[in-house]
Amino acid sequence: MAHRGRAVSGVGEDADVCLIVEGAYPYVIGGVSGWLQDLITHLPDIRFHVVAIKAGPAPLPFRITPPANVVGVTEIGLAPAAVAPRAIPDRLAAAIADALMVFVATGRPDAMATLLDLLASARRPLDPGDILAHPAMFARLQRHYRAILPRASFHHYFWAMRTLLGGLLTVLTAPLPGARVYHTISTGFAGLLAARARYRTGRPAFITEHGIYLLERQIEVMMADWIGDQVDTGLELERSVRDLRDLWVRAFTSYAEACYAACDPVIALYGENNVVQRRLGAAPHRVRAIPNGIDVRRFAHLPDARDPDRPVVALLGRVVPIKDVKTFIRAAAIVHAARPDIRFVVLGPEDEDPAYAAECAALVAELGLGEALSFEGRVRIEDWMMRIDLLVLTSLSEAQPLVILEGGACGIPVVAPDVGSCREMIEGRGGVDSGHGGIVTPLVNPAATAAAIRRIMDDPALRRTMGETMRERVKRDYDHPTIIGAYRRLYGELAARG
Repeated sequence: MAHRGRAVSGVGEDADVCLIVEGAYPYVIGGVSGWLQDLITHLPDIRFHVVAIKAGPAPLPFRITPPANVVGVTEIGLAPAAVAPRAIPDRLAAAIADALMVFVATGRPDAMATLLDLLASARRPLDPGDILAHPAMFARLQRHYRAILPRASFHHYFWAMRTLLGGLLTVLTAPLPGARVYHTISTGFAGLLAARARYRTGRPAFITEHGIYLLERQIEVMMADWIGDQVDTGLELERSVRDLRDLWVRAFTSYAEACYAACDPVIALYGENNVVQRRLGAAPHRVRAIPNGIDVRRFAHLPDARDPDRPVVALLGRVVPIKDVKTFIRAAAIVHAARPDIRFVVLGPEDEDPAYAAECAALVAELGLGEALSFEGRVRIEDWMMRIDLLVLTSLSEAQPLVILEGGACGIPVVAPDVGSCREMIEGRGGVDSGHGGIVTPLVNPAATAAAIRRIMDDPALRRTMGETMRERVKRDYDHPTIIGAYRRLYGELAARG
């Protein structure tokens, strides 16, 4: 029976596989969460323990019920709990402070090993607050600030570093469930925990990246307005740190490097992301690709409920900036001017970034799309696939979107940007396929997106041909049982390692 709370277990063989996931399962429906639920459900003889990393200590509702073969759920809130710090020896605190700064700056495996050894050398388990509140930590931050960001606001610098180091220390001191294999679904804090498990237990760890987490965090950091002020660096032309954003990017780069160093294999969903993983530090001989799979039979019984008089163009995804829903809205406005019969829908949760969702709703009103475009929130995808004529993605970053496979299984063509494996799924693998299952568009380009929608929606024969091309490609290249079998074999091989 899965249990809530910070489950405590040792490093024994408590589970076959410990799955480590950040900001997704079991709090979010769809995407990585749906992939994990599917994987766990189809491997009922394997015992899983899930480590769910979230932003803070506050309870979050489970939106997915873990199957019976999930023997435990450990929740880790990155923001340290507000508790009174306990005294630790000055020499140990200073050594930990130095090791933290070296690791954040370099991501080297030896720096992480040193940090883990220092944390383990304490007479009692340490809490993040014990270290963050120690005068030695404050003194070390002051030296670091004077060395790299003397023109910045120390107030902003201090709280940025405290947030970064607080999350890092939380992951390195939280309970570590015992397992034969540790499987992380991203770098970042989840990848750090996998690296920690590899070093502290000696058991194998590996990673499956659906998207390149580091690149996604870089986009978020550069767009963020919560990090603090930009730094006036005067006329300096060469500098390793320009402002607080560089500190965040460097930290997440270090976390990725530590994860890649500890994990074998390093898996992506398609070959081009293996190239990116190698560029970011993964050993070339460790990388491999295992695509997502889909059970086409899941959609075989659905009747065709499309309405030729009121066709539906849908975006399936969360209403968050990374999905660039605003480009979809602007493209819809362009199409609506010529084809008012088309209905546009956004199918996905709106509660993950309420401010962005409100901006999207305001844009719909501003463009006069109130009767043509609706936000349907969380939906049961089977209830909608039978009604959709065209799927549209406008994401800034994707890996291998399951929604394209799900739409393809239903014979729905796709318009998507040239990110992740979208082109490979839509146009096929070079030299193998001649037909296209949709149209690939440039990023953040409402006009190009609108033109692609018009081309497909204005030509019913083309729409049917593209839809059937997608259906056949999904059946041939993304067979669900084959993908599940690949993970079954991988878990078995890694568990057998000493």
